[in-house]
Amino acid sequence: MNTTSEMRPPVPPFTRETAIQKVRMAEDGWNSRDPQRVSLAYTVDSKWRNRAEFVKGREQIVAFLTRKWVRELDYRLIKELWTFEDERIAVRFAYEWHDDSGQWFRSYGNENWEFDGNGLMSCRHASINDLPIAESERKFRWPPGRRPDDHPGLSDLGL
Repeated sequence: MNTTSEMRPPVPPFTRETAIQKVRMAEDGWNSRDPQRVSLAYTVDSKWRNRAEFVKGREQIVAFLTRKWVRELDYRLIKELWTFEDERIAVRFAYEWHDDSGQWFRSYGNENWEFDGNGLMSCRHASINDLPIAESERKFRWPPGRRPDDHPGLSDLGL
């Protein structure tokens, strides 16, 4: 449970519009590749399952994301709302990255999120699969940072 007065609007219960807004805010944060910035969207004691790794709290979130983005180079992410209800949102996502040998991957997954009353994520469950791709198969080619508003989303890209 969040023990501070931090607020991260929009807050539950979510509408379709506010759920879509929350998803885009999460996408923008992760595309910053700034572990400290990203961690502030989560409660101080947030619990994660990411693949087979279990993370608890902002300190572990920062450590996890720091390790992730050292390994997953030129990371670009797109998230899309799948469904929502009250304080929960489910998303599907894909991101592209390459390792230090130059091998590109497209990672596909689903996340289930739960938020506290202040709009901070208290629980995150992520299931992810990695597909090796050729550099020529990349679809996410915007400059580092936020995905441009006119860039197609997952459904538009047939993903």
